[in-house]
Formats: sequence, structure tokens, C-alpha cells
Amino acid sequence: MAGNLECIRLPNGVRIATRRMPHARSIAMGVWVDVGARDETTADSGLSHMIEHMIFKGTVRRSAYQIAKAFDAIGGHTNAFTSPETTCYHARVADTHLETMVDLLADIFLHSTFSPPEIERERTVILQEIRMVEDCPEDLVHTLACAHLWGDHPLGRSILGTPENLATFDQQRLQAFVQRNYRPERIVIAAAGNLSHDRIHELLAPTFGLLPSGETAALPRRAPVAQSPVQVVPRPLEQVHLLLAGPGLCVTDERRYAYSLLNSILGGNMSSRLFQAIREQHGLAYSVYSFVSSFTDSGMIGIYAAVAPEKTRETLLRIVTELRRLADTPVGTRRLADAKAFTKGSLLLAAESNENQMMRLAQNEIYAGRFIPMDEVTGRIDAVDASEIQDLAAELLDPARLALTALGPVPAGAVDALPWRQ
Repeated sequence: MAGNLECIRLPNGVRIATRRMPHARSIAMGVWVDVGARDETTADSGLSHMIEHMIFKGTVRRSAYQIAKAFDAIGGHTNAFTSPETTCYHARVADTHLETMVDLLADIFLHSTFSPPEIERERTVILQEIRMVEDCPEDLVHTLACAHLWGDHPLGRSILGTPENLATFDQQRLQAFVQRNYRPERIVIAAAGNLSHDRIHELLAPTFGLLPSGETAALPRRAPVAQSPVQVVPRPLEQVHLLLAGPGLCVTDERRYAYSLLNSILGGNMSSRLFQAIREQHGLAYSVYSFVSSFTDSGMIGIYAAVAPEKTRETLLRIVTELRRLADTPVGTRRLADAKAFTKGSLLLAAESNENQMMRLAQNEIYAGRFIPMDEVTGRIDAVDASEIQDLAAELLDPARLALTALGPVPAGAVDALPWRQ
């Protein structure tokens, strides 16, 4: 597979990583920047996300409509996202339209004008996005839980920013943030699909290679310190939305394979302990799951459930029972084998997507500085034993370390004097 992978660094520091997938008929490409919402000051919170929106709103050569029309005219799909640590602008097109896609992505990334009239229009769009979160309890409880767990740390802020901040963003602020942070040393361009490595480099070097290099200030990242209080947010809803969250593992932690398996066993699929205990055996919730996320220096592990108000306390107690069981008793051989098969299967199925491969290329380059072969990943998963998962559960799922957020009509006393708070 070595001939299918290539990564080069242009003289100015821009990295180009490609994976050839000759069976595909499309190419997925992403322009990634190693900067995200956690790299903003309090006053700039939401700026990365607004820039992500504005990149598509007009360049020196094209209007916002012309950009949209150009992608539609080749049957392509384009989008962008902002995460706590990265921003990505990506597209996927048929392999016959590679040159057009590269031209469009280069144009919007390098030549966006951040027109004041477009900023005013997009400001109202993002305000509606913020209000959509407010109207969706499941999304809102995640936002509240992050703020609750991380306190005033940047990881505790919403990627969307606040209406107050949004009102202050103008062309000068956007351009200054891009100039300061969209440095060539932080840019990774990843592409996967039916492509030629040489052709990709040939198309990208004349544009991205012209970005001026120079001294780039280090990102002001500091590790967060987790809090573990109880937060009740009353809302006139039909359900109580519960989220227990605690500190997890960073993205390069050697235990990350056990971390993934722990999540699968706890609440990552329909045979998981939480799904079976909370939904199947006791009928307490329609939606219940666990999740993990990882950052450069930290991570989060969480458990979500939405329940009838009168079932709030029972649900929390049953969740704690499962947490204690994982910490106190090693996972059985069969259950561990099933978790490994599920995790490896999910990875291998996802690997057939060139969009997924594009993302793996970029994330591996940003976080690990190398491409991590799938055989290495599956081998590390196979090597995890039950004691590693038990140790990790004891460390990460100690209820005293978890912050509880309860959103909705929480009954009086439902979260008071809970056993794991004593």
C-alpha cells in the first residue's frame, strides 16, 4: 500500500497528503488548518466558526452565488466545519472534475474578501444557528455540559460563539484572525480517491506554495481542569435530558485503543451495557449512549440519556451501577471479543469512504505527524486486554469525577444526595 500514500511538504511549510484509491470514481479533498475554537480569546469566541461560513461568501473572482453554482454544475458536494482544534474546508467531486475542485477550494481559501454586506447577512444566519441549538434539548445539554465540565476554559465555550460577540465581528477582525492563524505551517491539504499524487501536487503548489512563510506564534493552548458539580437547568420540556461528563484521554494517549473499546462496551452500540440496562431491560429511555472525544492535551467521556421526569433518579442510579460494574469486574472474554469486532468493523467499513480516508490523512498528520496504517490500528485494538479496560474504567468513570447536567423539568430532590456524591 506504500505506493498509494504520499505526503510532501512545500518549501513554505504547507503539507499535502494523498491516498490513491483506484477503485473509486470520486476524489475527496480537504484544506485543514490546525487552529480552532479553543484558540480564540474570550472576545474572539465564535470567530473561527464565522470565518468558516464567510469563506464561501465571495472572492475576488466569484460571488457567493457563483461559488455555489460552480460546485453544483459539476455535481460536487462541499462543506466546512469548525472543531475545538481544527477548521476544515472540504469537497468531493467525480474524478473528472479534479481541476475545477482544486481551483474552487484554492480560490475560497486564499482569496475570500469577507465583504461587509455578506458579513451582515451571515451574522443573522449564525444567530439562527445558535437559536437552533437552544431549541434542541439534546444539542443544548451537550453545550451546557461542556461549559459545566471545563468552566471558563476555551473548551467550555460553544464553537458558535455568543450573540454578543457575533455583533462585534467585522471585516477587519476576520481578516486579522486569518492572517494571524492561517499560516502555511498549520495547513494540511488531504485528498483521497482516484487520483495521481503528482497531479495533485502540480495543481496545488502554484497557489498554496505562494503563501508567505515566516515566524508563526505558538497557539496559546493550556490544558483544562475539569469540574465535577451538579447543574440543574429547568426548562418546560417533556423529558429530562441528562449528561454525565468527565475528563478523558488526549488524542495521542497510548491507551486510546482501550478508551475506544471501553466506550463501545459502556454505551457505544445496541448491545452495550447502558443500552441494554436503561432501554431494553427497564424501558427508561429511547435514547441513551456514551461517547468519547479527544484533544491535544485532554479529552472527554460522557453519557447521555433522555427520560421521563419521574424516572430521573432511577436512571441515574442504574447508570452508576453500570459504571461501578465496569470498574469492579473485568469484562468477559466474549464481551471483549465482541467489542473488538465491532470497533474494527466500524473502522474498516468507514475506510471504504474516500471522505473518511481524507479525514484520517489530515488528522494523522496534524496529531501524529505520520499516517497510521489500519493494520497497526487493528493490531493495537486486538492487543487490549480486560485489565486495561477495567483500569481505565476505574480512572475515568469514577462518579465523583463526573459532572452532571440535567436539563428540563427535574423533580425536586431527584439529583440530591446521590450515592456517588457522598
